[in-house]
Amino acid sequence: MVNKMKGLSNTRISVKKAVVLGATGGMGCALVERLLHEGIPTVAFARSAEKLAVLQGRMLKLGYDSPQLDIVVGDAFNVQDVTRASEGADVIYQSVNVPYAEWKDKLIPQAQTVIEAARAVQARIVVIDNIYAYGRRQQDRVDEQHPKQPNTRKGAYRLQMELLYLEAQRKGVQSAIFHLPDFYSPLAPNTLLHFTLEAIATNKPSRYVGSQQIPREFIYLPDAAQAVVHAAGFAEAYNQQWNIPGAGAITGEEVIRYANEAAGSSRKAGTVNKLMLRFVGLFQPQLREAVEMFYLNEDPLILSGRKYEQQFGKVPATPYKQAIQDTVVALKNNAS
Repeated sequence: MVNKMKGLSNTRISVKKAVVLGATGGMGCALVERLLHEGIPTVAFARSAEKLAVLQGRMLKLGYDSPQLDIVVGDAFNVQDVTRASEGADVIYQSVNVPYAEWKDKLIPQAQTVIEAARAVQARIVVIDNIYAYGRRQQDRVDEQHPKQPNTRKGAYRLQMELLYLEAQRKGVQSAIFHLPDFYSPLAPNTLLHFTLEAIATNKPSRYVGSQQIPREFIYLPDAAQAVVHAAGFAEAYNQQWNIPGAGAITGEEVIRYANEAAGSSRKAGTVNKLMLRFVGLFQPQLREAVEMFYLNEDPLILSGRKYEQQFGKVPATPYKQAIQDTVVALKNNAS
């Protein structure tokens, strides 16, 4: 089937089954929900049976259950586990969230596991990636041709991972790599913006990481999942890289104002600068690892979605005000 959009022809692939690795993380959960919404039978794969049960309960409330949804407990670093879960799958979504502190030792082995499993079952791979490999921006809107010149260890690790997928492409394992900015949604607790929104939602003193005056880009997880799943249904997505932008840029002041409106609050938020983040990181390892990426708060990198839109149509982009307020309301309800 050929889908014509904006003058380009897209060839739809048959996706009778998809596997989401890291299904209990924020991005994984959003992907599972979107795939089920599209009517695609989906395997949710993660290591925690307890978290998978929570995910299953959430999907059940939305009207999705077996045989549409299959829950598999396994180790994303174990080739046999991933291969077994992927039997009969057409697409493997790689959204495993490896903690910052473990990137050096685990990012490459995890990618190798996915590639080996995909080769064994002859599936395509969809890779959820961030923007770190680009390094400091060299243009106003960063497109896919922007040089990959990472200026941090984490950026270098992501580039090594990316090169592994590119090498596998040359050997016949198809993959599509999607670069996305920082996430937010009620289901994305391990993000810096969540740190701010959750505090406001629960009427606690809040802090915003970085200057509140500098516009930055974030992406609402339901939008990200919709954009990725849509593109992944076409052959033209594979052996390519795609930038998926958010709904433009937004200042911290705007984030805080929208969040306060949703929470029925008028509290001001403090600002966390690099020195403060380094200090807090003495007690919270995840925040300690975020110090290296602080430059993105000072000189933000904003993505261009032009390539995606020319090939697949408009990138879904819920306005920040609506998405932030929906997130805060959900967090507030979850806390009550």
